[in-house]
Amino acid sequence: MTLRFDWFLPTNGDGRSVVGGGHGVATGSAGAIRPASLGYLGQIARSAEQLGFEAALTPTGAWCEDAWLTTAMLTEVTERLKFLVAFRPGLVSPTLAAQMAATFQRHSRGRLLLNVVTGGESAEQRAYGDFLDKAQRYQRCAEFLDIVTRLWRGQTVSHDGTHLRVEGAHLARRPDPAPPLYFGGSSAQAGPVAARYADVYLTWGEPPAAVQAKLAWMDGLAREAGRTLRYGIRLHVITRDTAHEAWLQAHRLLDGIDEVMVRTVQERLAHSESEGQRRMRELHGGSAENLEVAPNLWAGIGLLRGGAGTALVGSHAEVADRIEEYAALGISEFILSGYPHLEEAYWFGEGVLPILRQRGRWRHPAPDGEARLTTSAFAPTSGPAEPAAVP
Repeated sequence: MTLRFDWFLPTNGDGRSVVGGGHGVATGSAGAIRPASLGYLGQIARSAEQLGFEAALTPTGAWCEDAWLTTAMLTEVTERLKFLVAFRPGLVSPTLAAQMAATFQRHSRGRLLLNVVTGGESAEQRAYGDFLDKAQRYQRCAEFLDIVTRLWRGQTVSHDGTHLRVEGAHLARRPDPAPPLYFGGSSAQAGPVAARYADVYLTWGEPPAAVQAKLAWMDGLAREAGRTLRYGIRLHVITRDTAHEAWLQAHRLLDGIDEVMVRTVQERLAHSESEGQRRMRELHGGSAENLEVAPNLWAGIGLLRGGAGTALVGSHAEVADRIEEYAALGISEFILSGYPHLEEAYWFGEGVLPILRQRGRWRHPAPDGEARLTTSAFAPTSGPAEPAAVP
């Protein structure tokens, strides 16, 4: 199985330490900020494209820049890179959302992917004018996706549901191709909706055994819906020429972070309604001790940040090995990030991707001639692994 790799656009700002934000945590709660200017985000996007990442994920919420507007602007400074944009059911009408996606797809020449974000935090949803509870939001999400996907197939849609109503809805121009739908959610309410409508089901970076159990759960739900899903995983990465260097960098990310800051962030995350966020918090328990929760899987990011809270840490070869371990479970797409995002894209793109290419697990998405000009020809060496507990 050939693997696919995507990067991340830090539209809440970037820095050389962990930048807080998401799931009730304000940007700036931790970490120095590099402003999320179009110039800087363009640097990251162009570098990701050159290195061989296929797409860039953009976050959504009141704590970051708007994903749709930002990525639409960045299509003008990139050529191949696709954009995985947040798709929030219920904040705009399904007909308008379907039209927006069709327009983006047309003007970007097919570079739109959509990440369905149902909304895990009621407080944030209320700020946007949405007063449904979590169960109701997933019910509305199913109605929303049913209308949108039917419009993309060229149907004229009339729908009078519990939460949404449209009459005679039709798109003058359909998207070609229809954007793939990505969907993450670990709760009992999320699974059936993802099984019915998603093309790619996403999980955050839990230990392999937990990921295997989650994929088995989703496989069962997909079979009941008569469908087959692809699977992706969202992880941070800290990869260096030696394992010792990588673990030093992991610990540097937490340098200067005191217990009060960690406690403040964790208290806010404790109010999250997200089952995935609960599982992330469970990995570290709010403590900076024993953060390697599986071989080369470090939960330190989650002490200071909402959302994806684990990183693959190790030598380039070790990180490649862990990626292959997840691939053996059925993961075919890896959505990655690292602090700072510009520099860490190069560490992974020039360190790990050449190893995976040599192993026959990855190929650059650019045409062959262009790929030879844009990728590094060397595969960095990996020194002996040092203990994870670096003082």
